[in-house]
Amino acid sequence: MTLNIFQYFTPKDKNFFPLFERATANLVETSKALVELVNTSSPDRRRELFKEIERLEHVGDNITHETFFELSSNFITPFDREDIHALVSSIDDIVDYVHGSTKRIELYKVETMTPAIIKLSELILKCSEELNTAVKELRNLKNITKIKEATVRINSIENHADDIFDNALARLFEDEKNAVEIIKMKDVLSALETATDKAEDAADVINSILVKNA
Repeated sequence: MTLNIFQYFTPKDKNFFPLFERATANLVETSKALVELVNTSSPDRRRELFKEIERLEHVGDNITHETFFELSSNFITPFDREDIHALVSSIDDIVDYVHGSTKRIELYKVETMTPAIIKLSELILKCSEELNTAVKELRNLKNITKIKEATVRINSIENHADDIFDNALARLFEDEKNAVEIIKMKDVLSALETATDKAEDAADVINSILVKNA
């Protein structure tokens, strides 16, 4: 019987997997706050959500820094160091772009959320939930099929987000005559769409981990 070295070390790891799972759980909470923000009609609630997303962005930064500290402090890691760095960085990037999109909404005083903004926000949440599912399964790699299915869905969601973004821009340039409004809305949409790109990056890292360790 072939000994899988990865399985030998994985049960003993008490540092990295909790950090991965905290990162994706924080991402899900950030994405839920985004979806609520773009759907609420209450200015007061929207202001609360701006602050909440900013707080969660700081939480994500702290988790990322903790992970990098563990990387520099531990000789044994569950995956290649480059993959760990890439995974937590891409998860952090998603949170950063969600935060960036809401900062733009706040600073540009965007009052009316377009269907494209709402749909992209919902797709970010779906990506986040799929990432959370995949990352939880990395702890023992017993359900590789579930991980692969999650990453495939993330790729599909990202493709859908590209289509939403492209169509929204086309309509924006066709219908909006105010150049300043075009710039504002394009900036918001671009930040949201980039968040889904970063989710696909995270999915690619997870697939790389599967190839190396499964």
